[in-house]
Amino acid sequence: MIFAARPSAYIALILVVVVGTLLYSLRLDGLFACQASGYDADHYAAYCQAPKYGDYDHGAFWFDLEPEAVASARNADVLFLGNSRMQFALSSDAASQWFSSLKVPHFLLGFSHHGNYHFTAPLLQKLGPQAKVYVINVDLFFEPEMTRPANRVLRDPSAPGRYDQKRRWQYIHEPLCQSLPALCGDQIAFFRSRRTGAWLARGGRFESEPVTYDEQIDQNVVEAYTAAGKDFLATLPVRRECVIMTMVPTLGTPSEAAKAIARALDLNLIAPQMEGLITFDGSHLDESSSERWSTAFMEVAGSQIQTCLDES
Repeated sequence: MIFAARPSAYIALILVVVVGTLLYSLRLDGLFACQASGYDADHYAAYCQAPKYGDYDHGAFWFDLEPEAVASARNADVLFLGNSRMQFALSSDAASQWFSSLKVPHFLLGFSHHGNYHFTAPLLQKLGPQAKVYVINVDLFFEPEMTRPANRVLRDPSAPGRYDQKRRWQYIHEPLCQSLPALCGDQIAFFRSRRTGAWLARGGRFESEPVTYDEQIDQNVVEAYTAAGKDFLATLPVRRECVIMTMVPTLGTPSEAAKAIARALDLNLIAPQMEGLITFDGSHLDESSSERWSTAFMEVAGSQIQTCLDES
């Protein structure tokens, strides 16, 4: 009876319910499931662990939605290729300081969801990078299957619009969640530097686990990776000596298989094996371990990188 007498009150209530439902859905399933503390002039949200947001990074590069990041990758002298384990391991002060001290532009062009060459190869062809050195994390890089985000970006006609919408949501997410953090969730998000490609992780709750090594070799995997690797390396416009292979440590790191693949591809494998490394989530090196491992990596890889840069 009250609503019959006051239709405006009924309409207002409906609007409140609709808006409340929308906000709840955004906080539960969309970008607002993540905090906005990783944004700044150099960083955008590459990923938010929410059912209706997830990956933005693949589309950001493929559809040129982040022109500054695309330009940085194209103009880098040293490109790092691989998955999220590579991104976390080398998004470190040790790596950044090594390159900045020599004024050498570098870029971490790794992707989530076990990013592999099925997306990286066509992306490099599209970018036309000027890199003189490539560093490849062989971990899952030559898998035979395309990842889900790569398949969506490369084959789904609706992908350009969907990824552009994800980009637009960041314009709302950043100021609102930075001003009112309580409105937003705390799922894990990765923020990518447009200048170097390095990631910042924010949010999430995980259980750490120590790195382990697996010395077993699956010959079928070695042969498959070697065949795919030869095809991929043939597309890189640099000498074989200027391609460095690595294996970022994780749980069950296939260290011996990596050595076999590197030998078969005639590549230098630089993959320090260190005691006491820890993953923050059972997969990716935590901040302290990343610093230790990347310091050891750059100490060995640095001379090979410098030689290639000097000779180019």
